[in-house]
Amino acid sequence: MAANSSDLSALLARLDLNDGTVDHDKILQAVNAQLAKSKNNVDLQHIRAVALLKLDRFDDALRQFEQGGDKLKQKAPLEYAYALYKTGKLDEASKVASGSSGRGINHVLAQATYRAENFQHAGDVYRQLASRPQDGESFESPNDININSLAVDAQLHWQANGGLSKKNKLGREDMEAFETAYNAACFSISRGELAQAEVLLKRARDLCLASDLSEEDKKAELMPILVQQIYLASQLGKADDVEKLATEVSIPEVPDSSTRHIALMNELASSRQVENPYLSKRKLESTSHIPRSDRLFTFQQSLMDHNNYITELQSNKHEGVARSTLSKISAQPSSTTAFSTNALSVLNAAAHTNGLRGRPAIKKLLPLVHRRPRDVGLALTVVQLYCQESNYGAATPLLENFLLRLENSTDEQDHDVRFSPGLVAALVALYAKAGRKAAVRSELAKATDYWRQKTKNPPTSLLMAAGTHLIESHQPGDLEKAGEIFSSLLEVDPNDHAAAAGLVAAYATTQPDKISPSQLDKLTPISRLVADVDVDALESAGIATPPFQLQAAAKRPPPKEKEEPAKKKKLRPSKIPKDFDPDKKMDPERWLPMKDRSYYRPKGKKGKKRDAGLTQGGFVEEPKANQAQTSGGGGGGQGKKKKKGKK
Repeated sequence: MAANSSDLSALLARLDLNDGTVDHDKILQAVNAQLAKSKNNVDLQHIRAVALLKLDRFDDALRQFEQGGDKLKQKAPLEYAYALYKTGKLDEASKVASGSSGRGINHVLAQATYRAENFQHAGDVYRQLASRPQDGESFESPNDININSLAVDAQLHWQANGGLSKKNKLGREDMEAFETAYNAACFSISRGELAQAEVLLKRARDLCLASDLSEEDKKAELMPILVQQIYLASQLGKADDVEKLATEVSIPEVPDSSTRHIALMNELASSRQVENPYLSKRKLESTSHIPRSDRLFTFQQSLMDHNNYITELQSNKHEGVARSTLSKISAQPSSTTAFSTNALSVLNAAAHTNGLRGRPAIKKLLPLVHRRPRDVGLALTVVQLYCQESNYGAATPLLENFLLRLENSTDEQDHDVRFSPGLVAALVALYAKAGRKAAVRSELAKATDYWRQKTKNPPTSLLMAAGTHLIESHQPGDLEKAGEIFSSLLEVDPNDHAAAAGLVAAYATTQPDKISPSQLDKLTPISRLVADVDVDALESAGIATPPFQLQAAAKRPPPKEKEEPAKKKKLRPSKIPKDFDPDKKMDPERWLPMKDRSYYRPKGKKGKKRDAGLTQGGFVEEPKANQAQTSGGGGGGQGKKKKKGKK
């Protein structure tokens, strides 16, 4: 039912316009009075929903849309999607916004997908908006698209999806307003460029102070900038700057509940004074209630949960932390490389050890490894404890067996985790520690084969490491595989000089025909490599001594000029026999039995005969043929002739 002219005229007559500013409270009162007369008037319902949105009463506005039914939702999809977005129903808001067209509702779609952490979709929407500036609306600032696009790119880097970001470096337009400068600083932080982020945050602060905003608005806009400056100063190790900036932040005056909670957490984490863990826990709970419309992103919430659990561990709540973290870990059906889940595994391990370290902690955690065979964080925790004890011989088979379980799993996600670059790098590091170069090459080649069959865009870092180690083997098969790896890297990025050098090194000795002149041109010319080499100085210096020989020579003691005769030991009087003559040379064979001494000569016939029989190489008399040999034993009289007795 459409609103008739008398209803709308009566409504407009009750509105007071003061210098172009509309009092939405009065609009709401007027429309409520009219709706009491005609409840099903869709136009009046629409006006009431807009007034509630203007008054930030988002739950009431959404309730109005539910009461108005499909007619009101179809009449005002922009307002309906916005009400869903502000009440935290992001998936529903995205669905409604996707079904309609218009620049305003596309902004809502981009914001809803951004808050839902679907940053790739949000970036696509913003790029579409930027490509059509001609249909811009009056409420849209020229920098709105750039500001939000920078935020999307920063979030992609925080998600480790920087390859999906369309922005690789900042431009001059990113420094023109404090909003863009602030988001540019966040973009730099996500990329690890902390020094650049520090400069950008300072510029954002200066631009905010020089803006035309009211003092109240300036104060509200400065708070997030100051909180980010405190975080950055703590990351750079500038404790004095942290304390100075902290005096400028009034946590209760921070407008956003999420920023307020982050500010308090950073204050507790960066404090030089040891805080009572029980008091810290109470402080954090005072700001922990965050509405759904202002909820933290996953990587932020993960860090917050991490810090909360640490506070509980410091408060000796080990059993509670163990139960709570295990329930969240168990909700993950397969193994994962997600930081949020693996960080919980580390905290769960800390709760089970009750503060123990070293071997006692390992003894408590090994049974857990068998009960949770696919827990990446737990397995790496035990490996790390073994490494801290320098027990690499136990760490290596533990990690090998864990990866073998993932490899033999029927779950495809377990296979992806098994060959994830981080776990492969951990095993390769253990192999390298043991000097197992063949095992290093085998593991890297195996992981490379998996990802090249799995996807068209395998991890670049893994391919580069595998190719580099395969070149070192000098085996034709390994060199062929290295050449294939570097060729695939050059297909992705033809300007990759490291990949070009690797390809030349792989094929130079085996298949030089596969090396194109363009790849050779990418290498640094030999003339430039040897430009600073002084040939004359090298020739005059002579043959270089290998470093290991120089080190051995440095450790070797200098030779003595003259060997001094060994000093004779002085015998104790109690050990000297009575007939001892100090001038007489001692017999060197005095410790041997007499019969074993070199100068011993036996006496008598029997002794001489025995001595002759023992002489090596001497003459041995052969027995006569008619002599019978005894078999040993017996009385010995069998061969003698019996004497006759007297008759």
